[in-house]
Amino acid sequence: MLDVRRMQVLRAVITSGSITAAARNLGYTPSAISQQLAVLEREAGTPLLERVGRGVQPTPAGTLLSEHAETLSAELARAEAALTELKEGRTGKLAIRYFATAGATMVPYAVAALRREHPGVWLDLKLIDPGDPLTEVEEGRADLAIIVYPRSSEPGRGIELMPLLDDPYRAVLPRAHRLARKRVLDLTDLAEEPWVGVDPIPGACRAILEGACASAGFHPNVVVESEDYPSAQGFIAAGLGVGLVPELGLGTPHPGVVVRRVRNPQPSRHIHAAVAARVADSPAVRTFLEAMQEATENVA
Repeated sequence: MLDVRRMQVLRAVITSGSITAAARNLGYTPSAISQQLAVLEREAGTPLLERVGRGVQPTPAGTLLSEHAETLSAELARAEAALTELKEGRTGKLAIRYFATAGATMVPYAVAALRREHPGVWLDLKLIDPGDPLTEVEEGRADLAIIVYPRSSEPGRGIELMPLLDDPYRAVLPRAHRLARKRVLDLTDLAEEPWVGVDPIPGACRAILEGACASAGFHPNVVVESEDYPSAQGFIAAGLGVGLVPELGLGTPHPGVVVRRVRNPQPSRHIHAAVAARVADSPAVRTFLEAMQEATENVA
């Protein structure tokens, strides 16, 4: 197989007109240049140079390889430039997974910042809800996921966690409910109430609610399940029950409900970014995470 570096030496000799001039330009000794050319001729299986006076000129095979060396040098330069762009976060691909309420609040700000700072990075955005966005990172299909803590299992090896936001749950009551006059509710105030379920699929969010209620000494009596937080507010406004909704999921509260703080205990989702270690130092990832943290300040 022909060696690209030796082909470049050949081109330097041909363009300078002599081995001595090429050695001076490349910073080698003439004997080192001659050795490189001898090896290249053996690889090519044919003479590449012939002597003319005190200089050299290429054979047809030498001219052919010199022309290809020029093309290869240009391609290598482009490859090096593209690699630099990639390492500095100006190009490449970033696969991000998130759950619905993060996608409606924090993720858009971070995406906008990434577009401004790294317009050459192609984004692969995907909502994973219901389901666990972390699985996509663990199985190598994504670089970064926005996830909820606490959770039943820790991330696998090669994944770094960054805390982003504590998202407390709020009590949501029908506007005419007898507890609506209280500014802050103890969780036990809701123990005997019918509940509208807001997390029908087992997972971190449902475990947080069930764990908080268990700590308060009761299990919620769920009379109707909802698939999303806006629907849950509609059911609550209709008087079907009460519920707990995280702040990020409240959006613009339904006009038929009131929202109250909860204590003893106060359930809360701890939202983190789970980042594959292989991309943790990427400038694009850093820009995205910094923008996520700024976005949390706006929604906190």
